[in-house]
Amino acid sequence: MARSWTPSSWQSCVAEQQPEWPDVAARDGALAQIAGFPPLVFAGEARSLQASLAQVAAGNAFLLQAGDCAESFDEFSANNIREKLRVILQMAVVLTYSMGVPVVKVGRMAGQFAKPRSSPFEKIGDLELPSFRGHIVNDVHPNAEARIPDPQRMVQAYHQSASTLNLLRAFTKGGFADLNRVNAWTQEFVASSPEGQRYVALSAEIERALDFMRACGIDTENYSSLHEVDVYTSHEALLLGYEEALTRQDSLTGQWYDCSAHMLWIGERTRQLDGAHVEFLRGVGNPIGCKVGPTTSPEFVLELCEALNPAQVPGRLTLISRMGADKVEDSLRPLLHAVRDAGHPVVWACDPMHGNTFTAPNGRKTRHFESIVDEISGFVRAHKAEGTWPGGIHIELTGDDVTECTGGTDDLTSDDLDDRYETICDPRLNARQSLDLAFRVAELIRDAV
Repeated sequence: MARSWTPSSWQSCVAEQQPEWPDVAARDGALAQIAGFPPLVFAGEARSLQASLAQVAAGNAFLLQAGDCAESFDEFSANNIREKLRVILQMAVVLTYSMGVPVVKVGRMAGQFAKPRSSPFEKIGDLELPSFRGHIVNDVHPNAEARIPDPQRMVQAYHQSASTLNLLRAFTKGGFADLNRVNAWTQEFVASSPEGQRYVALSAEIERALDFMRACGIDTENYSSLHEVDVYTSHEALLLGYEEALTRQDSLTGQWYDCSAHMLWIGERTRQLDGAHVEFLRGVGNPIGCKVGPTTSPEFVLELCEALNPAQVPGRLTLISRMGADKVEDSLRPLLHAVRDAGHPVVWACDPMHGNTFTAPNGRKTRHFESIVDEISGFVRAHKAEGTWPGGIHIELTGDDVTECTGGTDDLTSDDLDDRYETICDPRLNARQSLDLAFRVAELIRDAV
C-alpha cells in the first residue's frame, strides 16, 4: 500500500463499534498491562495456518471454522472447551473421510468475546439499557450497572484466552485427538441419534482401515498426523485497542502479527474500506477474513481484496459470505465471478447462521437447521456454476445439549427453545445438529464436485 502502516495507524480512521469507556485512563492502563503480557499465539503458527489456507484456496483442502457465538466468562471450564473441541474433531473426521481432502480446523475460541450490535441500546422488558457487547466489555445481566463498560474485562479476556489455548494445545497434542480414539469422541447424547449412529459406523470403518495399514506392516505409531492435530484460533477483531496491544513484531521476518489469535476477521458492520478495522488488519501478517453480505457489490469486493491482500498471497484472505438461504446463490455468483477473473486467490467460506436468524413466537432468537443447510446448498451451487471451490463453512456451535436452533435430528420446535436456551448472544447448533450438518455438507460438496 502507498500509505505507511503502524500498529496504531488505525487511530486516524473512524472506528465503528467501539465501547464508550467511562474512564479513559483506566482503559489505557488496562491496555498497557495487556501490551506487557506475552503473546497468545506465535507468528510461525499464523504462517502455518496461512499455508494450510493456501491449500483451501487452491481447492485441495476444506476450512471448518466453528465455535461459540460469544465466549462467556461465566461458562468457562475445561469441560466446555473439551466438548467444543470434540464436536469440531468429529465434524472434521466426517468431512475428511467423506470428501477425501484435509480439513483445516479453526475455532471461534480463545478470544471470541466482543460482539457488534445494531443499536447502542436494547429493550429488555420495560427497561432500555446499553447493549450487551460481550463479556470483554460489559455484562449480560439486565441492569444499568452491569452494562457499564469495564476495561479490566479485557485483562480477564486475555487470561481466559491464554488458559483456553493452553488446554487446546494439551488436548490436540496430548492424545485426545488421536485418530485411534475416534469412536471415543461420541458423547452419550449424540450416540443415541441417527447421525450419531452414522458417525459410530464411520469411526468403525476408520478403525478397520488403521488395522489394515498395521497388518500391511505400516508403522502407524510413527505418523504424528494420526495422533495429533492442529486446531487454530480466531475471532472477530472488533476492539482495536485490545488487538493493537497484542500486536508484536516477528523477530525472524520483521513483519507485524496480531498475536491475540492465529486468524482475525472483519465483520459485516465494520468493513468500511476507509475504516479503522480494514486499516488495522491490512498491516498484520495473520491470515484474515471478512464477512460479505447480500448487498455487497463486485466492485466493493475487488477493492476489499486490493486493500487486504494487494500482493495476492494465497491463504492470506478468506471471504465469508453471510447472505441468507433465499439470497445466497444469486448474490454470491457475481462476487465469485469478479474475484476469480481478477486472479485473487481467496478462500471462500459460507456463514449460514447470521443470514437466517429470526425471532420465534416465544421471543427467542433462533435459526432453523434446514435454512442453514439451504444456505450452504446455495453456496455450493453458486460455486459449481462459476467453476470455483466452496472452500469452507463458518458456524456457531457448542458441545452442550442445548435447544437454541430449531429442526435437526431431534426436530426441535419453537416450543422446545426454553428447555436449554443458554447462549449469551446468538443461537448455536448443538452437538447432534453439528454432526448432522457435517454429513449434509460432505454430501452436498461431494455431489457437486
